Amino acid sequence: MAPSVRSYRSPRRNQAAADTRAAILSAAMRLFVERGYGRVTVTDIANAAGTAVPTVYASIGGKSAILATLIHDAERDPIVDESLSAIRASQSPADVIRITGHATRVDNERYRDLIQIEMSAAATDEAVAERLRRSDRLYITTLRKTAARLQELDALEEGLAVRKAADVLWFYFGHRSWRLLVDRRWSWDDAEQWLVEQASRALLSQSGREQQPDRH
Repeated sequence: MAPSVRSYRSPRRNQAAADTRAAILSAAMRLFVERGYGRVTVTDIANAAGTAVPTVYASIGGKSAILATLIHDAERDPIVDESLSAIRASQSPADVIRITGHATRVDNERYRDLIQIEMSAAATDEAVAERLRRSDRLYITTLRKTAARLQELDALEEGLAVRKAADVLWFYFGHRSWRLLVDRRWSWDDAEQWLVEQASRALLSQSGREQQPDRH
């Protein structure tokens, strides 16, 4: 019987690959912000990362794949799971909306440059445009969990279904609403406070607004 062959990966080699990947992503993000997505080439990214063009393609892929990787990494931010856990535990409809507003504020503030790059690139790159549509669907699906929790608490306005409530949450807490207010020089704090107030008025029944969390 032939001896079994075990695959072996050098920890040093793995770390070098991870470092190269991180350098490529960091260089790409910096160039996308400085020059705009459309004016950056893979050669530019390779030069800025101190590596070769074939290495960029082997490590991550072309320009669209690099942007997709940046977006994917951002979507894995723990703020999403942390906020959903807090929403599931909350007994106060007002707190559910407040938690949602704060979590989306953190997400949009933390990744503002990346979101703007994605929206700009989507106008000329169909692969990015499809990625943006997928990201928006994921965002709305997450907001639907907030809407479902409000329904569980019997706090939604009469006749307001979960699907429509999620659309209202998207209207107030989606990327474009945050960008609109901040671009108009609202502070992030002021934008968060106003959007939470408006979403609460639009979604919550009178009894839902009056419900308070159980502190005992």
